[in-house]
Amino acid sequence: MSFDMPKYFPPDFTQEKFILAPDVITEEVLFDGVAPENYHSTSMYPEYFKIKGEWKLASESRMDSCVVIRENCKLCVVEARNLKKGDKVILGRSENCEDGIFLHANGFSDDKENLEDQFVFRQGRSRETSYSRDYDNLFELLKHEKEHGNIVWVMGPAFAFDADARKAMELLVENGYAHGLLAGNALATHDLEGALLHTALGQDIYTQHSQPNGHYNHLDVCNKARKSGSIAQFIKDYNLDDGIMCSCVKHGVPFVLAGSIRDDGPLPEVIGDVYKAADAMREIIKNATTVICMATMLHTIATGNMTPSYRVTEDGSVRPLYLYAVDIDEFVVNKLLDRGSLSAKTVVANVQDFITLIAKGLGLM
Repeated sequence: MSFDMPKYFPPDFTQEKFILAPDVITEEVLFDGVAPENYHSTSMYPEYFKIKGEWKLASESRMDSCVVIRENCKLCVVEARNLKKGDKVILGRSENCEDGIFLHANGFSDDKENLEDQFVFRQGRSRETSYSRDYDNLFELLKHEKEHGNIVWVMGPAFAFDADARKAMELLVENGYAHGLLAGNALATHDLEGALLHTALGQDIYTQHSQPNGHYNHLDVCNKARKSGSIAQFIKDYNLDDGIMCSCVKHGVPFVLAGSIRDDGPLPEVIGDVYKAADAMREIIKNATTVICMATMLHTIATGNMTPSYRVTEDGSVRPLYLYAVDIDEFVVNKLLDRGSLSAKTVVANVQDFITLIAKGLGLM
């Protein structure tokens, strides 16, 4: 089988409701970080706004943000905390042209039926679901995205605890299947611990045997990396050459490590300010065309909330943005759907097995 990019069907703007719809109404921001009353909040779907009689698509979007009209009628989707005094924010809470706003939920289907309230929640899938076709489709998608897209991996620390999973992800990076990585301090720390000491949290990453005083290992790694001043310099100082972080540094794959209160160390590049971390994550996500979130509930939900279901390409065409959520606990993947990321594809699986299967399916192992 080969990958076939779904066709996008834009709204039919010759319909009466589009022709008769009013232009959007805006109101200026009076205080930095405070949206005006009745602001419009975005979803993950393509949304069109009528400005000076013309319907315009917000080309970069995300959930739960405001729409600001800039110079030349450019639409910018902005988090409320990033609004500035004087920004012209679009108002209106309807989705079917009443306020000059149209939410296009079925753009990648030729079903032209528009539901009155399209932005609703639904249940995901379970551990009893068959995922065989999902894997086959994902293999073909990744092959396509390697050449024509941008693949971002969102990873919890589970991968760093298994030798095969580390190797699988290393091979994906080395072979061009990763264009960005989002994680926390733990993934990077334990992966580097594996590179330096062949342990993760003091356990051998292959045999799982605990090593004497092994509970110091990750702390020592953080300490040594902080002395080196950066992850890249730490890798150079200790001549490391295996695992996820080494591969990202070697191949220039950008990564964002978002900190948390419980972090040890942390490593030098970990961003401790949560809003700066969110901004850095979004800089990675805004280029993504496929995002795969694995074994990290909070990072998955955070990433899902800043990931739209579509991407406007350089030539102006619209394509889907693929979002996968993978976890051994079906509660975790379905929680993403409950939070509104309805376009996500969920897979209930052990992520160590998942990533190894992906590498094998792509012929890398």
